[in-house]
Amino acid sequence: MPVDLCVCETIAQEEARITVTVERRKWGRMYTVVEGFDKNIDLGELASKLKSKLACGGAAKHGHIELQGDHRGTIGKVLGKLGFPEEQIAIDWGFQGGRR
Repeated sequence: MPVDLCVCETIAQEEARITVTVERRKWGRMYTVVEGFDKNIDLGELASKLKSKLACGGAAKHGHIELQGDHRGTIGKVLGKLGFPEEQIAIDWGFQGGRR
């Protein structure tokens, strides 16, 4: 199929089961980790869009996206606007930011 007609990324977005978790790292910094993307999705481009919409830093590493800060409250709607079905996004609310 020609590249300009390819709907592979759209199909991959609809089938992705995305999980969102938060990790506390060095010096107590919080990171939102978004994973579960299909290999057909360009993580670098998606990370750039998320960083722009959420006004934060971050990176695409090893098949997942890391964003600086706790973005669990807004990441579902932002991913929904980017074409991912919100019912396929699982957000882990277990860790509320206290000391571990």
